Amino acid sequence: MIGDRQRIRRRDKEAAGWFTRLNDTSVPVDAIEAFDAWRSKPANDAAYRRMEDIARGASSLKSDPEIAALATQARQPASRDRPAPLAQRPPRYLTGLAFAGAIAVSAAVVIALPRSTYSTGVGEQTIARLDDGSAVRLNTDTRLRVRFTAGERRIELLQGEAFFDVAHDGARPFVVSAGDAQVRALGTRFDVRRDGHAVQVVLAQGKVRVTQARQDRAWTMTPGQALTLSPTQAPAAPASVDVAASTSWTSGRLSFDGVPLSQAVAEINRYSRRKIVLDADAPSQQRVTGAFKVGDSDSFIAAVGAIYGLEPKARWDGSVVLTPTGAPS
Repeated sequence: MIGDRQRIRRRDKEAAGWFTRLNDTSVPVDAIEAFDAWRSKPANDAAYRRMEDIARGASSLKSDPEIAALATQARQPASRDRPAPLAQRPPRYLTGLAFAGAIAVSAAVVIALPRSTYSTGVGEQTIARLDDGSAVRLNTDTRLRVRFTAGERRIELLQGEAFFDVAHDGARPFVVSAGDAQVRALGTRFDVRRDGHAVQVVLAQGKVRVTQARQDRAWTMTPGQALTLSPTQAPAAPASVDVAASTSWTSGRLSFDGVPLSQAVAEINRYSRRKIVLDADAPSQQRVTGAFKVGDSDSFIAAVGAIYGLEPKARWDGSVVLTPTGAPS
């Protein structure tokens, strides 16, 4: 019995630690992978869901000045000269903080004010847990803004890519805007990528409606479809796509299936500041098939070098040029 309570307490503390880390400004890819592995166990998943419930419940307390004061005290180290803050508070505040139970370390986290802007650097990923229970996984070099009102949940994707796991709320549609494109959903899972003015939407589950103001067009997508919008090309209808490959970055890997080498290089370059450059004589249209760990440029360079006879040559700016073997330096 005691052993069971200790295991529950340990899982709760681990869940609180993960919740804190994943709500940081940026989280490295290996941490995301470690979290996914930890949460794959049912007991850990249940503990993390409790942590999310705590955060949602505590959001109603964040405007209370005395609760905020308790959060401030929780961040400060204990002092022998200062009496325990909880002992001085009326029972209703004990009830409010009891959301955390034995997870005392999480007190400052669950009642912190939610951020309205989230971002990642090159090679970083993070998971944002929103007040409505939705989760947003930000890919490399991504920035987005969150604005919730009584009638709408709106996300503005300023740059990069994000995967949305939307909590159902029939009274408040979930809208993602990217440039002049808007993706509207009630409860679903989908990926939006913005490269300048070009936008791609991949639908994994549920149903979304995409509108484009410039073209005055609208499309309703079903699972397994992708839609690409660009101001320089005529709008195309949604097309079937391999969702697992298109969203493989969410599992820490990049999957290519017959992709031109130049396109594969561009994708690998998104995750590293050390860029790969194809020599003018390199077979840029040769097809690449394979899976590579996000951020592992060396494995990609070695693989395509062996297959296509390309030699990596370092340049003064830190980039690597893939040159046909035997070509002059």
